[in-house]
Amino acid sequence: MRGDLYGDVTRRIIADLESGRIPWVQPWGTAGAAGGAPVPGLPCNAATARAYSGINILILWSAVIDNGWTQQGWVTFRQALAAGGNVRKGEKGTTVVYADRFTPEAEKQRARDTGGDPRSIAFLKRFTVFNLAQCEGLGHLHREPVALPEREIVPVAEAVIAASGVDFRIGGSKAFYAPGADFVQVPPQHAFHVPVNYYRTCLHELTHATGHASRLARDLANPFGSKDYAREELVAEMGSAFLCAALGIVPTVRHADYIGAWLDVLREDSRAIFRAASLASKAADWLLACHEARGGAEAAASAEAEGEAGRAEA
Repeated sequence: MRGDLYGDVTRRIIADLESGRIPWVQPWGTAGAAGGAPVPGLPCNAATARAYSGINILILWSAVIDNGWTQQGWVTFRQALAAGGNVRKGEKGTTVVYADRFTPEAEKQRARDTGGDPRSIAFLKRFTVFNLAQCEGLGHLHREPVALPEREIVPVAEAVIAASGVDFRIGGSKAFYAPGADFVQVPPQHAFHVPVNYYRTCLHELTHATGHASRLARDLANPFGSKDYAREELVAEMGSAFLCAALGIVPTVRHADYIGAWLDVLREDSRAIFRAASLASKAADWLLACHEARGGAEAAASAEAEGEAGRAEA
């Protein structure tokens, strides 16, 4: 593999954190903002409509912010041609990664000789993508994300909370998730100076709750101040940011005071941010899947009720 991909990405994120810039909560603009500021949204492959996940979200978000692009759609060079367009001459692509596993022939032979299972080796494959803003003739693939109007944040966020099935309690002066009793507690809305921060906080704590053994089964028995505690906070920070972006809510940082602890974790292990981003994507996807399933079930129930009413009238 060319160079140390884990190290390259981790060094970039460490540099961002050291400068006070948090890669998963960047200076997002709003739709129609002066200067064409980007709006929140998960990056996706414009040709397949498939969303990128894990560390690729951070890589592609950084590229969008750095270049001032307003789009979250990406294509490979060949996809641009296949779709009837092209990458503009001189444009520089962005490197993303694909995780896979490889089983060496010697290991396959060992497994055949011993009757055991072959051990595979994890590796990362690099490939290059281009933002739609770097291409020509691909207007039909353009899917610019739209920031959710503030008046719509409340019903959407409330729906996500309800669909999660997590025991959600209002009260007290602190926001937290209690792993043993499996409940989230947040202060009442009036305790937040900015109303949307109440929902950003709720989504952060819900992301912690996805780690319960009955859900995604992350290890949550981490003493405060430990490196494992910092790792779980990284997951919750990124997971809630990914979730907010997917819903059209501008993400925010919940625990900026943990930056020092995150830096310690990343400096010690160049793969830590990859693992945390992967777990964060899984947490956000779990909550979004619950939300979509509940929405689909409610739509089906509504359609059935309308059908029954129609039959009764007939």
